[in-house]
Amino acid sequence: MTEPKRSALALAILVLLYEEPMHVYRMQQLIKERGKDEVINVTQRNSLYQMIARLERDGLLAERSVDRENRRPEKTIYELTDAGRATTVAWMREYLSTPSREFPDFPAAVSMLAVLTPKDAMAQFEKRIKALESQLKRLDEQFEEAASFVPRLFLLEMEYVRGQMVSELGWVRGIVKDLRAERLTWSKSWIKKVAKELGEQHGNAGKGE
Repeated sequence: MTEPKRSALALAILVLLYEEPMHVYRMQQLIKERGKDEVINVTQRNSLYQMIARLERDGLLAERSVDRENRRPEKTIYELTDAGRATTVAWMREYLSTPSREFPDFPAAVSMLAVLTPKDAMAQFEKRIKALESQLKRLDEQFEEAASFVPRLFLLEMEYVRGQMVSELGWVRGIVKDLRAERLTWSKSWIKKVAKELGEQHGNAGKGE
């Protein structure tokens, strides 16, 4: 049997079913009620159904019953298997203890910044600053409201997201400051020259091996 593929959404489903059996709509509802949609993408309920089907094929969960409430559409209740319970704990330990390489879009775009002019790049970074400030304000408001009745244990991911956001905001502000002062700048001719020099250095290093 192949090893089940880990993902944040898969783990969220397993953890919810670790609490108690439930149907898909309840899973999505709880993820949003608890603010977990800040770190887990559940905008499309279909993605939940697809993930549940995969976890069921992997033998980590199973159908328990079908809820036929009044004349509403039937809702399948899912529960964890013994393998699912063991996998939930194993994944939690691994996610918490072992850093993993992630490939978000922003660092990838930063690595290819020279496609834009310094002026254009600065304008885009300034837009990002405004967006981050807005997101940070929203997150702080949510956290302040939730902290009045939710134990800190269930808000740790919001603390983490906020910490990342504050760090990124500080870094982007620093880049804009350097671009504005022209301590960080480039041109097509300069890029071409540097690319040539780096290519020559790489070629010479290869010859020396």
